[in-house]
Amino acid sequence: MLSKLKSTTFLAILACLLWSTAFVGIKIGLEYTTPMQFAGTRFFLSGLMILPLVASWKRLWRDLKKHFPVFLKIAFFQTFVLYTLFYQGINLVEGATTAIIIGSQPLFTALVAHVTMKNDLLTMRKFRTIAIGIIGIVLVALEKGLSFSGNTLFGQLAGIGMLILANVASGYGNVLVSKQSSLNISPVGLSSVQLIIGGAALFLVSLLVEQPFSGFSFEWPYYASLFWLSFLSAAAFSLWFTLLNRPGVKVSDLNIWKFIIPVFGAFFSWLIIPDEAPSVLQISGMLFIGLSLVLYNFQNQKKQV
Repeated sequence: MLSKLKSTTFLAILACLLWSTAFVGIKIGLEYTTPMQFAGTRFFLSGLMILPLVASWKRLWRDLKKHFPVFLKIAFFQTFVLYTLFYQGINLVEGATTAIIIGSQPLFTALVAHVTMKNDLLTMRKFRTIAIGIIGIVLVALEKGLSFSGNTLFGQLAGIGMLILANVASGYGNVLVSKQSSLNISPVGLSSVQLIIGGAALFLVSLLVEQPFSGFSFEWPYYASLFWLSFLSAAAFSLWFTLLNRPGVKVSDLNIWKFIIPVFGAFFSWLIIPDEAPSVLQISGMLFIGLSLVLYNFQNQKKQV
């Protein structure tokens, strides 16, 4: 039983389950403040939450002095670039388009891994598995219809481009975390420091491009959502970085589990947000996502036999 709880599959599902609750938390928090300020504060607090869990402060300080460019590079792509592009992109593109692009992240991660890692090539079997998952994402997203917030064609294309680049940044960040495993850097320490650096950078940029403290009243729902989002990011990123450092775990294989994030996200929305209810299209999409994960696990079992 204990071995199953420590398995890559269980921990990957747990991390994705945590991330899926972010949709509701972000929706609540953004009623009280601006996107980049909220994201910066969230990730900075997440990094601070992880610090007490670092096994050896002496080792973390040694790793920081020896490999600080690694910490900085991962913080830049995995937190700062990813969430800057994400929050700016969703302001230009909304509804189904955003969900489809962000939901197809496993494909972009697989492509980035294919180009940057010799032992993680995009095979036809893996591509078919990802394609079935993306079909599911499309079906789930289409329920709300394609919309572009009334922006111009240039604005729509710019937003789509930003969301695609956010996916690429996320994939490259995952590759960087996986590659640094040979440096023997603590995954928990790496997760903590990169979140603190990335969160602080997001917050400082928000002071230049937003007005985060103008016209907002920070009431208890804001603090509740901020605390929960900070906690889930701390837990999910720590788990994910640990899994990326495990021997034999491939970046593209691990990211296939992210297909379940919109599924769990929809369930939480139905439970918490009023007037949200499942539709035939959404249920059909979830079945496709489930099929892609079943095929993925079946292929993995065949390899192990």
